[in-house]
Amino acid sequence: MSGRVTLVLGGARSGKSSYAERRAAESGLPVVYVATATAGDGEMAARIAAHRARRPAAWRTVEAPRDLAATIAEHAKPGVLLLVECLSLWVSNELLRREAGADVEAELVGAIQRALAAARAAGAHLLLVSNEVGMGVVPPYPLGRRYRDALGRVNQAAAAGADDVYLMVAGIPVDVRALSAEVSSRASRSA
Repeated sequence: MSGRVTLVLGGARSGKSSYAERRAAESGLPVVYVATATAGDGEMAARIAAHRARRPAAWRTVEAPRDLAATIAEHAKPGVLLLVECLSLWVSNELLRREAGADVEAELVGAIQRALAAARAAGAHLLLVSNEVGMGVVPPYPLGRRYRDALGRVNQAAAAGADDVYLMVAGIPVDVRALSAEVSSRASRSA
């Protein structure tokens, strides 16, 4: 049995986390919440605490700031939903621990592809949350540009392997696959 992969993208405060958590809760499946955040300061600790407080008590939380593919492979089981919150922080964590010259993008793309394959092979459902950072200004410093580029490539790889892709806009989920099919259909009709 193959699991389903869903990617939920959006900007800051777009409603992506709430939407993903609602989908997980409505699935009726046991949920493993894969948390990638680390509490580097008081403000981040408060954000993590707020996320914990709103999760149902029945959900199991696994801390995975790095090595996401291995974590998914370890916890993926038939009929289980793994909610990864979020790819954005995972990419940041991985980027900060690696050499500046390393081919981080290729390594992270490979890791997300392995995570999707592991979930599917186990029959687990995978719900990924990530920030869409490519619509803003070009970061003025090299690390910011490396982060934006790496996350963009990871998001592309996740979307390519996902069954469903949603872009959150002001709290409204936009079904990217359905919209893409509609645009393609209209383009072929007018050609």
